[in-house]
Order: sequence, then structure tokens, then C-alpha cells
Amino acid sequence: MDATAAAPSLTKPRPAGGGAEEIRLEGVSKTYADGTVGVAELDLTFAAGELSVLVGPSGCGKTTTMKMINRIIEPTTGRILLGGEDVTRVDPDRLRRRIGYVIQNVGLFPHQTVRANVGTVPRLLGWDRARTRARVDELLATVGLDPAVHGDRYPAQLSGGQRQRAGVARALAADPAVLLMDEPFSAVDPVVRDRLQGEFLRLQQTVRKTIVFVTHDIEEAVRLGDRIAVMSHGGHVEQFAPPAEVLGSPASPFVADFVGADRGLKRLAVTPIDPTDLEHPPVVRVTDGLADARAELDRSGARWAVVLDDRGALHGWLSADRAAGPGTVEAGARRMDAWVPADASLKDAFATMLQLEAGWVAVLDGDRFLGVLTPESLHAALRRSVDGAIPETAGASLA
Repeated sequence: MDATAAAPSLTKPRPAGGGAEEIRLEGVSKTYADGTVGVAELDLTFAAGELSVLVGPSGCGKTTTMKMINRIIEPTTGRILLGGEDVTRVDPDRLRRRIGYVIQNVGLFPHQTVRANVGTVPRLLGWDRARTRARVDELLATVGLDPAVHGDRYPAQLSGGQRQRAGVARALAADPAVLLMDEPFSAVDPVVRDRLQGEFLRLQQTVRKTIVFVTHDIEEAVRLGDRIAVMSHGGHVEQFAPPAEVLGSPASPFVADFVGADRGLKRLAVTPIDPTDLEHPPVVRVTDGLADARAELDRSGARWAVVLDDRGALHGWLSADRAAGPGTVEAGARRMDAWVPADASLKDAFATMLQLEAGWVAVLDGDRFLGVLTPESLHAALRRSVDGAIPETAGASLA
């Protein structure tokens, strides 16, 4: 998952033998001996198979909350139910073997090889050597580390991103139902961090664990979380909702302030392109005559048209001032590099628009042209995602 390694192949999902279990906190609190309240009485449910993020300022209790789940920190009051079982009543060592745990600085044993590190919990559970090795090699390959290359190396011989990959593999080794992650990517540089986040999302699509992820970074929370719990000082949860809802409808002034005044821009990252967001300018083919293309532009009142090739794939665009004279559209068409796939976010579209200084972005399903996003229609799409309104027509940008 680091920038120096190839992306792992996750095209063959393996059902998680450990399944995915719901975590429910009922009246859970932590009060220290001096009377300091680390976490107020929390009632939270982390859904099975979802990635839930705890986010908030330093000292708000997010790491304490997570550590109470596997009883590294014992709760003062309340119950913590894992798959319906009260974990406050079970042996803590056995509990921790059921729960994967990834921390900021990985915590690999420096004197053990990567393969030995990843196989730690299976050995504690009494797995035989052949089964442990097979599982370790499978996981190393899954997280993008070649077992033949990296398995016998020591942590000091890996890059920061590779150590994080090994840490994730170790946490998944015994196929736990739950994965706890405490700021796992914050110790690496921004480029590697971005790559780690992307690869981890793809990994989660495969393993579908119940994940509780702690971060202080709202942008990381928005990118990764199925739901976000925004915590304030004193261990209170101000809002627990999907990222789009947290950004679009902050539940309190604290949440609004924490997510920032630019929450509308952040919301672009979690808003997918909807077919109703798209505008539909005139479409001409490379083999059409320029005179016919000009007639189509005049009829529609548009200043430009999308040009498709003979296979129906995007070729470029044709402006009204170049739709003149003899010849075919191909002679007057200009190349168009501003496009995004249909499953992209509004942020992807906006970034492409800015990077290429384009007035519009084509949206493609494979090679098939679906329509375009303009600044006006992109803004309307964002408004629609916030208040559920029907997108406004931004056709004036085509005229």
C-alpha cells in the first residue's frame, strides 16, 4: 500500500471466515481515579461489515473508546457487545485474539521477520506450521507484499508504507470479525498515505470486516468511513452519521466548526455522479459533414458539440466557429482529455476540470459517452446532494 509497491490484486474476494460482527456500546464510560472523564456514557452501534470512524480533537476520548472495545482500557460503566456477547465478561487475552489491532507505528517485532510477525496470532491460537504459512503468504500477497521478496525481511528493511501493509496483514491473520485501527496511516508522508488509504478501501471491499478507525483528520474520515462519529471534549459524540450527512447537515455548531467552512468542497469527495446531474449537448460524429454539424448547433442554440468516433467513443469537441466550410467534423474537432468514469465522485470531476482548465468534463461508462458536467451542473449536483432538490438545468453554459 505504499507508493513504491504495486497495487495488490483484490479481484478474487475471499469470504471472511471470521465473518463480521456488530459492536454495540451501551452506556459505556471511562472515569479515571482523579475524577477525569475520558469518555461520557456512550450508546453507539458499529454495524457489521462497516468502517466506522471516530474523529475529533486531541483528548476527546476517541482512542480511549476504541481501546475499551478490546479491553486494553477497562470501561468504568456500561456493556460492550460483540456479536451479542458482552466482552466485559470474557477473558481479555482470548478477546484480543478475536480482534485485529493496527496502530500508528505498526508495532512489528523488530527481531522477527515479516512472515513471523504476520503469523503471531495464528501461532498463539495453535495453528500448525503449514496452515500458518499458507495464511501468511495469502495475506502478504493480498496487501501487496510479495511473500517471496518480503516474507523473510525484517521490519527495518521495509519502507514505512510496507511496514503498514505488514501491520494490516498481521491484524487480519486469524481472520478476526473486528479490526481496530488507531491512526494507522498518520506516520507516513502524504503521498504514501493517500496510496495506503486507497488500497485499504479496496481491501475492505474484499474482506468486509467491522472496522473502528480512529483519526484526527476529517478528510481521512470522509474518505474512508461508511459512518463518522464526531467526538468533542469530555468523550461526547456530537454526531454519528454517513460522511455526506455530517458535511451537509452538521448536528451542532461544534461539528460545523470541526469539519470546517470548506465542508462543501469536502462533500464533493463523497458525492457520486448521478445520471440526472448530466447535461446533454449536441453530439456529432467524426464522419459527419461540417455543414451538417453547424446546422445541428444552430438548431440547438449551443456553442459547441461533443464529437464521437465511428465506435461511439469520445473523440473530442467541435466549436461553432470551426463548424464551417467543406470537409468532415474530424478536420475541425479538437481533442478532449477532460473526462471521468461514471463511478467517479464530483470531486474527481471538479479536479479534472481545474487541472485541465476545461469548461466541462465528459462522463464515460467504459467508452460509452453519457453526458457532461459543467461548473453550473456540478454546483447543482452538490446542492441536490445536500437538500435532496432536483438538479437545476444549467443548459445556459452550452449556449
